[in-house]
Amino acid sequence: MQLLFDFLPVIAFFVAYKLADIYVATLVIIVATVVQVSIHWLRTRRVNPMHLVSAGLVLVFGGLTLAIHDAAFIMWKPTIVNWLFAAAFFASPWRWFGGQPLVQRLMNTADAQLDLSPARWRRLNAMWVGFFALMGAANIVVFRNFDEATWVNFKLFGMLGLTLAFIVAQGIWIAAQARQDGPAAG
Repeated sequence: MQLLFDFLPVIAFFVAYKLADIYVATLVIIVATVVQVSIHWLRTRRVNPMHLVSAGLVLVFGGLTLAIHDAAFIMWKPTIVNWLFAAAFFASPWRWFGGQPLVQRLMNTADAQLDLSPARWRRLNAMWVGFFALMGAANIVVFRNFDEATWVNFKLFGMLGLTLAFIVAQGIWIAAQARQDGPAAG
């Protein structure tokens, strides 16, 4: 359910693009992203940092797209978001940025605790760095080498599909690693 909520602005963008054009879709994603951040804040009384980064970039790149009437700005946004996330995950284990892999902080909440060794947490974090870096690069390849409609389809179906596949693969990897690191392995 959370993944659907996270992709809601992209889905709204896709629908608006199919009904109108890239500029209407850009306006729709701006509004949808602001609504997404607002709903999350109303439900939890806190702002999701990933939503906030994405919203900020949607406002900047979407605003430039509408002001200059050039779709290239909104097409760059997924790359910038993914590369910023890759950088955040990459820097997170350093003492200055919390000293703990970001993936560990995100997955070890009050609701759930995963029992992985520090080395496995670093490896999982590195997988996320690689995933975000590749997603950013894939976005460039698609928007530079294919038409606008193909990019819009990739933005929804390609990125969502790749994210789901990565999450499933990560879940399988975590399950295997947790069995090796768990109490029985001690």
